[in-house]
Amino acid sequence: MKARGSTRSIGWIDLALLAIVLIWGANYAIVKAALSDFKPLAFTSLRFAVAAVLTPTLAWIAERNLSIQRRDWTAVILLGLTGNVLYQFLFIRGLAQTRASNSSLILATVPVWVALIGTLRGSERIRSRNWVGIVLAFVGIFLLVSAGGGGIRVSMNTLVGDLLVLSATVVWAVYTVLARGVIQRNSPLKVTAWMLMSSLPWMLLFALPELRSQDWQAVSVQSWLGFGYSAVLAIALGYIVWNTGVQRLGSARTSVYNYLPPLVSVAVAWAFLGESMQPLQALGAVGILLGVVLGRDRPKG
Repeated sequence: MKARGSTRSIGWIDLALLAIVLIWGANYAIVKAALSDFKPLAFTSLRFAVAAVLTPTLAWIAERNLSIQRRDWTAVILLGLTGNVLYQFLFIRGLAQTRASNSSLILATVPVWVALIGTLRGSERIRSRNWVGIVLAFVGIFLLVSAGGGGIRVSMNTLVGDLLVLSATVVWAVYTVLARGVIQRNSPLKVTAWMLMSSLPWMLLFALPELRSQDWQAVSVQSWLGFGYSAVLAIALGYIVWNTGVQRLGSARTSVYNYLPPLVSVAVAWAFLGESMQPLQALGAVGILLGVVLGRDRPKG
């Protein structure tokens, strides 16, 4: 089944994905700050609990039912375990053990993995200009992150975290490719709701030791606000918009937007923290934007 939408025009789903990029770009720093008070699995399990309540509520208000096709139930449960439990476990553990710049660069390779997996499965048709866009944006990400004051630093202190984030990146790419068929046949809002609800018990089970040992009185107001931001915007709203993008644009074109959160992070630091953008970083930003334009352009026919 072909993804819907115009080949070149910017539609509402593109604007929604760009908004999520802004949210996810800020989410790195917000989660990193909150983890100073929260234990990693306690944090991520609780934010999924909030999202698992909020998303089906929104689905019911918008569509008045939560039903999906019977043949997709098994896939929804497995996708929930993959895209929610496994990915979040690897990501939150990795983020806690490495630098934000390392994580942003590694996660930016999602489109590369999606293109490779989709091409091998025959579910995506990637033209040469799409590959140029993928490579161009990846080079731009590298310049953007490595040309900063801190640069990219891989050491034994961050190696475990880097490997965990890399594993999370591959898992998210697999989820993005495999979710497309289910989302094409069902409402993205309802699929997201059931993925969250079906995976929540497993998430809470794995996080139980940290939930028990968490010092709740030590959590500051700022960390609770960060928790709310991450649960409502980055998870609940983010998953809905992402799945809608996969349905309408296809997994490869949607995954290209993973290139933008590092750009957002640098822009926010430049505007609000007084940090300057180096010439090579500006060149990298241009490469990212061009890469997104080329990477999202789908073949005709």
